[in-house]
Amino acid sequence: MVFGDTEPSAWRGGEVRVPAPASKVTFSRREFDRILGLYGRKVADGEWHDYAIDFLKDRAVFSVFRRTSEIPIYRIEKHSRLPRQPGGFSVVSATGHVLRRGQELDRVLGALDRSLRVVTG
Repeated sequence: MVFGDTEPSAWRGGEVRVPAPASKVTFSRREFDRILGLYGRKVADGEWHDYAIDFLKDRAVFSVFRRTSEIPIYRIEKHSRLPRQPGGFSVVSATGHVLRRGQELDRVLGALDRSLRVVTG
């Protein structure tokens, strides 16, 4: 038999057990809306230009790029809840330095979402 002679659905082998997919960490709708809101403001300001999303077994990562061909300038990560871990969310810089970590996404995103204020004297 040559590869491609039969369709996969026509195979009549024994019962095949497919393992259940491992649970992955994902962003909830509210979390994703908050992240995309920040992303949209930064794109409008001309600071950010691209993003990538990775859903891994132990964390979900939203990476932000200044240009498409570069490494991410920031990573917004949601970690699985581990007993020894201090926070579920973190913002990590391109150098790997954790800028902020915590249980509340809005407070963690505050490290990136600093609005300018006019100082009057």
